[in-house]
Amino acid sequence: MPRKPGRMYREIKGQSYTRKKYIGGTPHVRVGQFTMGNRKADFDLEVTLIIEEKCQIKDDALEAARVVLTRYLTKNVGEGNFKAKILVYPHHVLRENKQATGAGADRLSEGMRRSFGKTVGNAARVNSGQAVIKVWVDEKNELSAKEALRKASMKLPSPCRKRVDPAE
Repeated sequence: MPRKPGRMYREIKGQSYTRKKYIGGTPHVRVGQFTMGNRKADFDLEVTLIIEEKCQIKDDALEAARVVLTRYLTKNVGEGNFKAKILVYPHHVLRENKQATGAGADRLSEGMRRSFGKTVGNAARVNSGQAVIKVWVDEKNELSAKEALRKASMKLPSPCRKRVDPAE
């Protein structure tokens, strides 16, 4: 059965479903790392990617944003000249009521009877104005950090904005 498009899981519906000890066969979180770059250095600026609308971000969208961000920064700034961190974790387990289609499907499918759904993925639930990704760089690399976050925001399901602050 083909994967459903990510836009199906964008809206927040119902209460979150996070208790993995009660769920049989939960899928693993697809985000490879949550902190990238030089973790020990001190940087001048902190550039933050902020979500504009309340939504769910699938874990594979977070991973795609992370890959684009780190590749761009590694290529343009250098491996040890930045630190990036994904601030949200995909706790929410997504479910789907799978339907059989094709000839003879009426005998296999139960329709809406007991339609709780099987687990198909994970998502992070975020509110509007919540920070999703932070990047720490020196002042000379501010434009590269902004461009990297712009490219990463293209992988996320909601419009985003960037905020630049001095590093703490």
